[in-house]
Amino acid sequence: MVISLQRDLRASIGAVIFDVDGVLIASPHERAWRDALRALMATEWRSSAPGNTYAPERFTTAVYQAHVAGKPRLDGATALLDYFGVPDARQRAVTLGERKQALIETFIAHGEFEGFPDAVRLVLALRAVGVCMAVASSSKNANAFMERVHLTDQETLRDVFDANVCGRKLAHGKPHPDIFLVAARELDVTPSRCVVVEDAASGIQAARAAGMQAVGVARLDDAALLEAAGADLVLTTLDMLDVKALAEGRLERQSETAPLPSVRAGATRGRRA
Repeated sequence: MVISLQRDLRASIGAVIFDVDGVLIASPHERAWRDALRALMATEWRSSAPGNTYAPERFTTAVYQAHVAGKPRLDGATALLDYFGVPDARQRAVTLGERKQALIETFIAHGEFEGFPDAVRLVLALRAVGVCMAVASSSKNANAFMERVHLTDQETLRDVFDANVCGRKLAHGKPHPDIFLVAARELDVTPSRCVVVEDAASGIQAARAAGMQAVGVARLDDAALLEAAGADLVLTTLDMLDVKALAEGRLERQSETAPLPSVRAGATRGRRA
């Protein structure tokens, strides 16, 4: 009887929680990490970091997804330096994180990013059918990105969510469940009735640790990584998610993939501040 009740609760979806970078926003985080590390290794750290395995061409998208994506800045920087065998990783991570942040702020100011059209379509479709939504990212830049994605002249992507826990200072970042549990609490929805949409393995792990279902968005040919992390459903585009089923409390893939209703042309491009 208990098992049956738990399955009923998980099948009855009450809210959707979105990550930002890589899910809603085609943000330049990977580019910023890559450029910041390349510059440091070519200058200040050139002679003080012997024995490492770093080379610019070795910093691939797969490395970014596996070691950096979805994590708080300092954790991601430390994991990246550890991966390349750079000594004193925890101490150097502070400098790397600061350089990366400076680059991100420049990219935001210049509008060098876009919202993913399929994600914007999904968010608007879910709002149209009354699905409760939150946005939850460890990135302190998430709100700045969303504020520059204009859906209309008066409304930005940040405005459409019922709860926003982006950039909060929490005890633990992903893969710990803290950020998603806070989102569920602020939505007043039981965690078992929440679905998280993520593009990073650490985010999928955090969702599962929170007792939530997880949709993995494999935009970078990383479906196997997301499946291994425990995603309930892995999609290559959010147009594949069945909005009608989700509104009725079920997590399903569309039998026939067709783009959701489109948003206004050009609405997803980041505008200059």
